[in-house]
Amino acid sequence: MGILYIISTPIGNLKDITQRALEVLKEVDLVLCEDTRLTKKLLDHYQIKTLTLSYHEHSDLKKADHICRLLREGKNLALVSDAGTPGISDPGSKLVQIVIESLSDLAKVIALPGPSALTAAASIASFRMDKFIFMGFPPAKKKRKRFFEELIQSKYPVIFYESSHRILKTLEELKKIFQVSGCKFQVMVCRELTKLFETTYRGTIDAVLEKLKKDIIKGEFTIIVRKH
Repeated sequence: MGILYIISTPIGNLKDITQRALEVLKEVDLVLCEDTRLTKKLLDHYQIKTLTLSYHEHSDLKKADHICRLLREGKNLALVSDAGTPGISDPGSKLVQIVIESLSDLAKVIALPGPSALTAAASIASFRMDKFIFMGFPPAKKKRKRFFEELIQSKYPVIFYESSHRILKTLEELKKIFQVSGCKFQVMVCRELTKLFETTYRGTIDAVLEKLKKDIIKGEFTIIVRKH
């Protein structure tokens, strides 16, 4: 029976990858990736010639069945996401579920830990993060209000992701909900973590919005909200 390795890859800086991850990527029979073009940039950077196969949120069951068949044949596979840790706000968790259900006790799934925007942001927060809640990306349309209401009701810090296209809209919505709640919140917004223009904004929602509007809105954002 083959092994399915879950490998964390850089969220920005290509040097943020473990030696073990590089060794496994070279040794496996196939690398499963969200976008083969993005993963190829990483593989080419480290002169890794392993073949790739796309696996993403729109992949059908036939693709998953093919992957399970390869594992049964003894092939070793690596699963990577476009950036960070597979399974964290990522379709990788679905594949792991299918492999476990299909191969049962014969399934061998091994994690190679590494980069994650979630833990990177938590590590530089200016408040205690021994307990927190992660909520992924806010819904684009439906259930969006409920998402933010659940967020502000948490007694622990909440971490979530947002794209450059919606970050200002999201923070403006949060501001309104903060005002209605009557509670005070501390906010930290991380932009382009580990990349050349990495920036962290801290303070009240008003202060963070003011700083952000003066800057370049690009890349992915990781936000932490904590109730005072």
